[in-house]
Formats: sequence, C-alpha cells, structure tokens
Amino acid sequence: MPRILVVDDDPMVGATIEVLLQRQGFDVTLTDGGETGLAALETQAFDVMLVDIFMPHMRGFESIRIFHERAPATPLIAMSGYAFIRLAFPRLSPHGAGARRDPLPAQAVHPGRAADHDPGMPRRCRRERTAEGQERSPLIPTQRVILGAGLAILLIITAASIALDFKSRSDAAWVNHAVQVQKKISDLRVLLRRAESAARGYELYRSAGFSDEFQAVRARIAPALAELKRDVRDHPDQVALLEGTEPLALRRIEIAAAAMRLRTENDQAGIAALNGKAEGRGLMDTVMRNLDHLSAEEERLLTARSQDSRRTGIVLLGIDVAGAVLILLLVALVMRESRRTTVALQSTLTETTAAKEALEAAVAERTEHLVAAHDELRLSVNVLQSTFRSMAEAVLVIDAEGTVLLSNPAAERMLLHRAGMNLRNLRALSDVFHGDGVTPLRADELPSTRVLRGEQFEELEMIVRPHSDNSPRHLMISGRPMRDGQGNISGAVLVYHDATTSRETERQLYQSQKLDAIGKLTGGVAHDFNNMLTVISGNTETLVASLKDQPELQRTARLIDDAAERCADLIQHLLAFARRQPLQPRNVEISAAVADIAKLLRPTLGEQIQIETVLEQGPMTAHIDPSRLTNAVLNMAINARDAMPNGGKLLFEAHRVELDEAYAQNNPDVRPGPYVMLAVSDTGTGMPAEVQQKAFEPFFTTKEVGKGSGLGLSMVYGFVKQSGGHIKIYSEEGYGTTIKLYLPPGEGTVDVATPVAPQAQGGAETIFVVEDDTLVRNFVTAQLQSLGYKTVAAPDSRAALQLIEAGQPFDLLFTDVVIPGGMSGRELAEEVAKRRPGLKVLYTSGYTDNAIVHHGKLDDGVLLLTKPYRRNQLAEMIRKALGGGIAATKISASPAPRRPA
Repeated sequence: MPRILVVDDDPMVGATIEVLLQRQGFDVTLTDGGETGLAALETQAFDVMLVDIFMPHMRGFESIRIFHERAPATPLIAMSGYAFIRLAFPRLSPHGAGARRDPLPAQAVHPGRAADHDPGMPRRCRRERTAEGQERSPLIPTQRVILGAGLAILLIITAASIALDFKSRSDAAWVNHAVQVQKKISDLRVLLRRAESAARGYELYRSAGFSDEFQAVRARIAPALAELKRDVRDHPDQVALLEGTEPLALRRIEIAAAAMRLRTENDQAGIAALNGKAEGRGLMDTVMRNLDHLSAEEERLLTARSQDSRRTGIVLLGIDVAGAVLILLLVALVMRESRRTTVALQSTLTETTAAKEALEAAVAERTEHLVAAHDELRLSVNVLQSTFRSMAEAVLVIDAEGTVLLSNPAAERMLLHRAGMNLRNLRALSDVFHGDGVTPLRADELPSTRVLRGEQFEELEMIVRPHSDNSPRHLMISGRPMRDGQGNISGAVLVYHDATTSRETERQLYQSQKLDAIGKLTGGVAHDFNNMLTVISGNTETLVASLKDQPELQRTARLIDDAAERCADLIQHLLAFARRQPLQPRNVEISAAVADIAKLLRPTLGEQIQIETVLEQGPMTAHIDPSRLTNAVLNMAINARDAMPNGGKLLFEAHRVELDEAYAQNNPDVRPGPYVMLAVSDTGTGMPAEVQQKAFEPFFTTKEVGKGSGLGLSMVYGFVKQSGGHIKIYSEEGYGTTIKLYLPPGEGTVDVATPVAPQAQGGAETIFVVEDDTLVRNFVTAQLQSLGYKTVAAPDSRAALQLIEAGQPFDLLFTDVVIPGGMSGRELAEEVAKRRPGLKVLYTSGYTDNAIVHHGKLDDGVLLLTKPYRRNQLAEMIRKALGGGIAATKISASPAPRRPA
C-alpha cells in the first residue's frame, strides 16, 4: 500500500484529505505543520508527499524547497487554496512551485510496479543474457593482423584528434562564456521583472511577503550587474553600454522602493506626485532595450564563435570518420556476436516498451484519482467551511498550550473568544461553576484542561459568570482531542452550546407548574371550607343578634364572627391566587381608577410616603373586575409601604404598550399584542433575585411573624393571570421595586357601575334548595324560612329530579354548583329547564370548578351567590333571582367535571 505524507496546518482540510485518500486505498500520515512534517520525514519513508504551500513559520515556496531537499527522490504534490499544483521531482524549477506540469513518477502511483519496471532493467538483462548465452569464438591470425594494423592507425588518428580536440575545447569555452553572459543577462531581466512584480503585488495586496521578496531581489540586482560587467570586460562597447544601463536600472528599483514606502505610510500625496512623474515605466523600457542590445551583441559573438568551432569540428569529424571506417572493420569481426546481442536487446526493449505503456496507464489512472480526490476535497472543504461558519454552536480549535487557533462567528459572539487568545488567560475574566451554579470548577476540571489530557466528553454542563456586566451563561460543552502522526496530543476541538435560554424557560415552566399545583390544591379545599364557613358565619350572625341583652356573650360571638370573616377573606385570597374566583369584568377607565385609588391611599399610607402618578393622556380602558383591581393595587401599595420604613416615594404609572413576539418568546405565558400597563414603583429596600423568584408563592413572606400572611402578591398574581394579563417584577436591592401589571385592553365604551340596591326583604315564594352538605342545607332552609319563604330541599341532583318529576311545585331553583348524583348544578338546571321552561335559577358555590365560570368570568345570564354568605346577602340574591326573570334556558350549556361534594 503506497504511503503518503500529508502536511497541512488547517486541521479540517488535513482531516478531509486524510479521509479521501484512505478511501482510495492509501496509507496516510497526517501532520499539522512544517516542523512536524519534517520530523515524520526523518523517521519514515514515504512514496508521495502532499505539502501545503503556505504554512506558519515557512514563507510560501520555501516549504516546498525544504521538503524536496530532505527527500529529493520522493515525488511531491504542492497544495494551495489558490491552485492545485502537481510537481514532478527530483528537479524543482528555479521559478517556483507550479512551473513544471510533468506527469508524476511511477513511485507516486505504485512503488511496487515502479520497481518491477526499473529503467535500469534493460541494461541488466542485456548483461545477464550476454553472460549466459554468448559462445565466444577464437580470433584467426589474419584477424589479429588486421586488428593490430587498425589499432596502430587508430593511434595516429587519436593523436590528431587530441590536437584538434584542444582547439575545439578552446572554442567551446568561448561559446560557453557567451552562453553564460546571455544567461546572466536573462537572469538580470528576471530579477528586474521580479522586483517590479513584487512592487505591484505589494501595491495591490499590502502583503509583507511581497515586501520581503522585493527587498531580497533588490539586494541581488547590484551584484548581478557587477558580475555581468566582469564577464564582458573584454568588450569595451558592451562595458560602456552596461555602465550606462546600471544607474537606470538602480533608479527604477529606487522608484519602486519609494512607492512601496509611500504605500506603507499611506502617503497619498507622495504617491500621486511619484505617479505624476511617470518615469518608472520609461526607465524600465530603456533598461530592457539596452539589455536586448547587449544580448544581441553577445548573440553575434556566439554565432561567430560557434562557426569557428563548427569548422574545427568538421576537420575533427573527418578524422573521426576515418577512424570509424577502421572501427567498422573491427566491428565486422564481432558481427556474429553483435547479432546475438542485438536479438537479446530487442527482446528486452520490447518488454521494456510494454512495461512503460503499462506504467503510463497506471500513472494516468492514479493521476485521475488524485484530481478527482482534489475536486472532492475542495467541495468538502467549502461545505465544511460554510457549515462551520453558520453553526449556532460555538466551536474552538486550540493547540496544546490552550491558544485558540480557529473559532467560528458563534464563538466570537457567545464567548468573546477569537483566534490568538489563550483560554488559560481568559479564565481570569470570569467565574466558572458546575451545572448547579454553586460548586466552582477547579482548574483541572475545566473543559480545555480535560480535553488536552486526552479525555473525550459530551454535554459537560457549566455556568460562566463574567466579571463584567454581562449576564451569566449556561453552557453545554463537548470536547475531542486532536493527535499528530505519532499519536501525541497536538490540540483539541471544543463545541459550546448556549443553553441559557432553554434553562431559563425550564425554570419558568417549573415555577408555573408549581404555582398551578398549589392553585389546584387550594381550589380543592375551598369548597368544603366555604361550606363550613357558611354555617359558622350565618349562625354566628344570628347568635350575635340574639345576644343583645348579654353583652359579654355577644362580644364573644362577635369575636367568632370576626374570625369567620377573616377565614373567608383568606379563602378568597387563595381562590384569587388559584384563579378560581368568579370575576365580573367590565371596561374600566384605568386613569380614573388609579387616581381614585391614589386618593384613597394618601391618608392610609401616611405623610412619610409621597404618592405620585404618571398617567397617559386620553381614554385608556382595560377589561377587568374593578373591585379585584382595587384590592390588587391596595396590596401592592401596602407592600411598598412596608418596604419603605423611613418613608419614600410611591409611583403609579399607566400606559398603553405592545408586547411583541420576542418578549413572548422569553415569557412563555404571554400572548403578543396590545396591553394596558399599570406599574407600581417604590424606592424601598428592593428584593434579591431569590426572593423575586418566590414572591408570588402563597404564604411566602419576608416580614416578621404575625405581620403578613404571604398572600398579597399571590392574590395579585392570580387575579392578573385569570384576567388574561401578565405580571412582572423588576427589583434591585437598595434601590426599590417595580411591579408591572399588563392588563387586557377594553373594547367600546366604559361600563357604568350599577347602583347598590337597598337591602332586600323576604317573600312568600317556594325555594327548591339543592345542597349536598347537610349543615349548609339545614342552615339555608332555616334562613329562608325565617325570611318567610317556603322551602323544598334535596341532597343531590338525582333526588332533586325525582321530586321535580313527581310534580313538586317551586318558584326558584337554588342549587350548589358542585353536587353529587351524576350531574353538576349547572347540568341539573339545564335538565329541569327542559321540563319547566322559564325556570329561574340562583347558583351558590365556594368553588366554581369551571362549571359557570369560563375564561375567568361568570357566564352571561348567570347569578351566583359566593360562599360563605350572610343572611342579608342571601335575601338580596333570592329577591334578585325571583324578580330578575333569569331563565335557565338562556344559559349556554357547557360540560363541567363532576366531583363529589
């Protein structure tokens, strides 16, 4: 298997070449630079070398020359991003890589086949066959005489030939001198052209390589002129012409050097002045004409000397012809042997020709494979480079010292790492932690340290907190070491995935799920708790009224009544957080509502709190429950007051805002669109990040025991979410807190609040009570009977339907929403309405469970008495339901989950 050495400083390109050549059946050794390539060349023998032209620490074609000098017998293929150059060595053109386009030697394709068809093979075959098959015949005496005479004549001819050969050598020396002068004139032309080309290259690309080449060529021009003058010193005319040409050539070089210096200094005025003189091209043309004249004179001398040498050669040829005749006579003596040798040689030549043709076919095939491999390589490199630069993940290629050799745009954007930086120095710019964000990463645990030890890893999680103001980043890292031809670690590849956004989304989702779970738990206990509170508060109210003549007992009864009231408020706050409270939203003018709340708060908060409002001009309505909004703002204001024990400023702001798609992506619970933003800001102590994350959790408080229930912000959170809005906290320790409520905008005109009706009285109608809780059912029937109503009671929906189907008359169905018996209160009302059109219904519940509340508000045409309730509230809603003409047939049916009471 042919062994190929690949030398390329680009790891991606080198790896791609390695894979492509291995597919073609080659044994490939990959090195990452000129030094490692030369080291591999010292320890191993290779059949072909593929060397990148431009590599660090080697200037262009210098690398090609160095590799050729180290292994002159090994074919070499030079590679470049600008061309694909095939070089056939051992002869390297003096004009640089790519000057020769000869086919590759056989060793570049298949060393075994090249050895089988060694160019020296025919000669060996001839010697072997002569030694094996020749039968020598003894010379007869006549032949010996002829051979002796011939040898004597040859001696005379040889003496004459030697004399003429001396003269021929002298003539040849003069011819060679003229040829050398011509060559030096040509070399001087080349140097002048190279200097001019290097100056133009520097003017176009400003590359230091062109500047270095110009200086090197410039240093060689003066010695070349001096050497040329020495060679033509026997011709005064040529010396005079050359002395006139020398200052012109040197002046042209000085002009080019001045132009390069002005380009380096970016002196546009100087460049313009120099170009304005336009003497460079004229000088070069004059120099070239003088050199052409000098070359023509030398050509004339060469012709004259060649003719003289030719005449001498003719005489010498005549003598040689005479000697050749004698030699022919001698050859005739050995013709028999020559024929035999000729036959053997012809056979060997035929075999050699066949081998040559097979070798050329193999060379053409392998060359085609290499060209195809190069095309595939170039395509693969383009694809890899495009992929590398467009990756969202940050990619770093580092050397064994941790210095960044290669980075993609994502790495510069995400990590601020660029080629040339060292990861060990960048370590001092930030703090690095494990995925928990608490445990620091030790120096030997850093990804770059681990991968340079030879470890491979996937999805290594760490958090980077920069010392600058940049926010922390949550990173997932994969690492792979890179190895050289000897298996030693020469660097590594690190891939960084920014998981900051996904981790924050997971945290918000977890927080939302946790709050939702707490809300479901709260709603689950609210039903039974409100049933008990209804009995307690209702009976306590009756007890207080009946103890007018016993003040001490009445005071005790009032304490029980107050405790029941506080329990009812607590349950309402929990239901607000759980988004289970029945809302009655309407279009509310926010500016007017905030102004009214601010007036209410001034005497409540005290003089040490300065209240200010910044409200957008013009009508600004939100579709919300106004009473719940007032409670929410009061809760936030009280929290703000507690955060400013020494006084401060409380600011209310209201504006129209538009939350776009980008904001919605960072806050998954937000729908993009227009909102009315109500912000409450204070200049208090502020909240740390960990407190902000728990601020909406129920019963979480930073106040002293007994000074806060921890339900204020929870209630605000639930109210805003149930209303279809969004809430956000912005706080900084020592500076204050801002809570922003994004409320759904209203449509149409502002709804006017209905006036409070006078306290209702009882009546004589029949009320059908459906309540599963025995205590509540007995309490309600007793209260209704005390108000003058007749009552019919049923514990569940099945018993109620049986009574109704039996013909039980009644005027109003008063049912709990959540009841047993296979139907909810809503479904029972709809079923009864089919039998008795025009049915009047009043619902009651301590937990609606979405039966009559959808999207955070009561269904249209539904009357609800929320548990716990007082006697006068019961009387008012009964009269409202009886006198309002609310029919169950007008209620839109919607399925509701069934649960036992």
